[in-house]
Amino acid sequence: MATVTITDESTLGEKRSWDLDILEETITLAELIRRRIYQEVTEYNAKQLDYYYGLVQPTEAERTLNGYQMKTPRRLDWEAQYKAAEQAFVRRGFIVLVNDRQVTDLAATVTLSPGSEVTFLKLVPLVGG
Repeated sequence: MATVTITDESTLGEKRSWDLDILEETITLAELIRRRIYQEVTEYNAKQLDYYYGLVQPTEAERTLNGYQMKTPRRLDWEAQYKAAEQAFVRRGFIVLVNDRQVTDLAATVTLSPGSEVTFLKLVPLVGG
């Protein structure tokens, strides 16, 4: 089992890190994203905090400086969040770096070891561009 560090960054300078346990040494990028989404949604649903700090914005949520604020508190569906994350990756809404190497294909296999770093860099579209 490897504990990897997940870091969310944005081109706006935001940065947040946390740990994720992965049992396998090799895993596809799609499965890595799925497990990440599952953990963050499960933790959010258990705590029902005011803000959701996830990879993609849930429907009916407003983006704020502190994360995504739900208009009305509700449980999130991890599968819906995962599908939104897959679509965001394909649309280039974010890129993924595993140990500082970009992974460009959801089917690509990545090798993880204890201490591996996985960075999700959220891209913000340019205004007027």
